[in-house]
Amino acid sequence: MAGRALASSRKWRRRGAGVVVAAIAAVVVPVQPAQAAGVAYPDAEWSEAWIDSPSSAGEAKLHADVLRPKGLKPTDKTPVILSIGPYFNHSGQTGPAGAVEGTPYDPIGPNAGPSERFQDFVEGSGLLEKGYTFVMVDLRGFGGSTGCLDWSGPGEKADVVNAVTWAADQPWSTGRVGMYGKSYDGLTGLVGVNERPPGLAAVVSQEPVYDDYRYLYGDGMRRLNSVATPALYDGIAATPGPLTDAPEYNAQSLTDPVCLAQNFAQQAGDDRHDSAFWQERNLIPGATGSNVPLFLTQGLTENNTVADGMQEYLENHTGYERSWLGPWEHVRGNDVDETGRLKMGRQGWFDEVMRFYDRYLKDQAPAVADPPHAVQTNDGVWRSEAQWPAADVREFRTPLHGGTYTDHAQSVSTAAHSQSGKPTDPAVTSGVWTVSNPLPHDVHLSGSPRASVDVTTTRPNANLVVDLYDLGPDGTGQLITRQGHLVREPGESTVPLRLWSADWKLAAGHRIGVRVTDNNQDWWLMAAPSGQAVTVRGGSVDLPFLHHRRTMAVEGAPGVQLAGYLEQQKASAPADAVDRAVDFTLPAPLADPPPGSVFTGGYVEPVGGN
Repeated sequence: MAGRALASSRKWRRRGAGVVVAAIAAVVVPVQPAQAAGVAYPDAEWSEAWIDSPSSAGEAKLHADVLRPKGLKPTDKTPVILSIGPYFNHSGQTGPAGAVEGTPYDPIGPNAGPSERFQDFVEGSGLLEKGYTFVMVDLRGFGGSTGCLDWSGPGEKADVVNAVTWAADQPWSTGRVGMYGKSYDGLTGLVGVNERPPGLAAVVSQEPVYDDYRYLYGDGMRRLNSVATPALYDGIAATPGPLTDAPEYNAQSLTDPVCLAQNFAQQAGDDRHDSAFWQERNLIPGATGSNVPLFLTQGLTENNTVADGMQEYLENHTGYERSWLGPWEHVRGNDVDETGRLKMGRQGWFDEVMRFYDRYLKDQAPAVADPPHAVQTNDGVWRSEAQWPAADVREFRTPLHGGTYTDHAQSVSTAAHSQSGKPTDPAVTSGVWTVSNPLPHDVHLSGSPRASVDVTTTRPNANLVVDLYDLGPDGTGQLITRQGHLVREPGESTVPLRLWSADWKLAAGHRIGVRVTDNNQDWWLMAAPSGQAVTVRGGSVDLPFLHHRRTMAVEGAPGVQLAGYLEQQKASAPADAVDRAVDFTLPAPLADPPPGSVFTGGYVEPVGGN
């Protein structure tokens, strides 16, 4: 999910829209010549198991592939790292969609071993040689598991709890379990954080979704995902195992078509964020009070599972937190481009992950001083934070201009998504702008901005989007963050919006631009126009800024996608908006941090700390 995410290997086409177009195509592509879907793990003994998973959503029997270090006796105990999701089918991660998703698909077999989804992690980390067992579990309805797919509903929550409990209770387990995943199986990691099953000791979640609804809708405004995502996962769930696999596996891999129809109808047919269905699938409230240690990665310029709700989730979670945050797309910490450059830009992903697991699954104090939160800003520089958002963040409120826009639902966020490709395209410049005077000093935005927009509408279902820009001296610059909302009832209303989390430096002489408009068509592609004039009576924006200048850096190069983002994601404020520029409420000039404080940007945890 959170990826109901599309496979990490897919190339970015259009921001958001191209990705989900590929998802629909993936469901209907013809079967391709067989490629080996499973792989051999030379350092492992591979076995299979089935786990009973009762729930309020019905019974399921979950299939698990178990990789134990070679040479161990059945009673030799190890900690367990477990991943649970929809991508571990023996015939391939995404079934026939592999032709589009860039993943192997082999409907015949036989396989040399189980799924290749996290072969990079198993082999790159050396976890088997380090005395860990790795377990891959199919969620209900996927792979060799029975039951109806349930997109992080009560059934999948039960699956996570039952899988972790099972792994902790095995005679070859020490009773301590970590979870590992990216995208959909990163989201199941957050389910584990929320549900806190016995034995769960640490979770690594890369590029997850925090609230399932927001992956499909912008509080009522439809993404193409609202139909593409359920269609894609119906296709994956309907994919059987290889013909030559064990009869029991293939018998359990058959999915009831009623489950598929129900899954599609529930997701594509319910656009109400406050419905019982979606409230049950919002993971943010469930993080409250959880002390399960969490290691998170999040692209702040993501093209798939965006940082929508990340700050709220971290605010609710009370346990130990670690993260890598920065301007990248839907990638893993170890992913490299064709030249071998790390896509996130920071070295040592597997080493840092294993130090995290050693600390919480083996009680081994770290021998390397790691930053708790490694954050890359739009200048490509990495820094450390003791917590994120940082303790010295304060919000500053600025009033917004009034005006009128027409809801054609055709506007886009930047020139990269316009028909002309120009920052001055009317589709890019439409809306009601509030532009700052040139900033008198550098400022550093860090966190999730808020906006409150006072509007008057005459018809139901008006689209409203708030975009936040960093505009250079010429009035042209990059999109920082955004959020959308469907104004369902006509009349006067005040629309609150929590924008996606961001971490962005704005230089002296630049301007801040806030735009209220009808759509970002590159993201909410299926938003329906109401055709009406929407009157913006005013409102406000609250921007979170750091108090201290970060004077130090930690290891890391610019992510490989940063330069392209800065070059392509541009918009220009209209000349009349610049003429009406106002002084935004800003913090004082950035202060130098106290020496040795957590605000230097170079803070690392003490070696040997717990």
